[in-house]
Amino acid sequence: MKKILALLLTIIMTFSFVACADNGDGNETSNVADSTAADSAPTVDSTPDESGVADSTADSTADSTADSTADVKVMTYAEYIAADIDAAVVIEAYVQAKQSWWDNKATLYTQDNDGAYFIYNAAVSEEDYAKLVPGTKIRVTGYKANFSGEIEIAEGATVEILEGSFVATPFDATALLGTDDLIKHQNELVSFKGLTVAAYDESGAAFAYKNPTEKTDDLYFKVNLNDKTYEFCVEFYLCGKDTDVYKAVEALKVGDKIDVEGFLYWYEGANPHITSVKAAQ
Repeated sequence: MKKILALLLTIIMTFSFVACADNGDGNETSNVADSTAADSAPTVDSTPDESGVADSTADSTADSTADSTADVKVMTYAEYIAADIDAAVVIEAYVQAKQSWWDNKATLYTQDNDGAYFIYNAAVSEEDYAKLVPGTKIRVTGYKANFSGEIEIAEGATVEILEGSFVATPFDATALLGTDDLIKHQNELVSFKGLTVAAYDESGAAFAYKNPTEKTDDLYFKVNLNDKTYEFCVEFYLCGKDTDVYKAVEALKVGDKIDVEGFLYWYEGANPHITSVKAAQ
């Protein structure tokens, strides 16, 4: 009897174990659930948000941006110039002047022995900006851009301060004024010598304020050389109204003979940002 009871108990326990195994590991149930979930699961929202870019696209773009710049090696100036617009670029150069800083963004004029680079609104802390004195070596990682003819490294580039120092000597570009070769020195520190101040407009004034009321913007003047007239600019954010060059331009008279220095910025043509004006030597 005990054997029969034991056998019956064994059979009952076996069936109970099989029943638990079928439901307890969830294989049949989970397979159905997975299939149902796959059919009914919401898809990733690829509809653009208010910024016009899908979240998933933004994430992948950020990843590809980091990857693309990480793969780029430090370029020579020739390689930088040859790179396509919007291409990822990495350059090393030396700060020659600082134009502005705000909201952790810095605009810089930089140069090496082979050429010059304009860095627009790079990501730079206020602490690091203070360290960027003329001659400071930096590595800039970003993207090449073209703004109305001005070749620059676009907003958002990163800047790393390196060991080393170099201050450029102005290149005498006087003979290149009005020639196609002038652009080869874009953004370099250059000089123009033996210029004659011309009347800026019909009023006969030697210069003109972009904002004459408050003098909080650029200052312009024109010069003659070899019977041709050229317009130069004192960029307000680079050299404001309290700088020597700004005051020197305000003191110009039509017919004055002058030598000037500045950075060969480009805006739909040569638009030198003048940093020094002196009587011609």
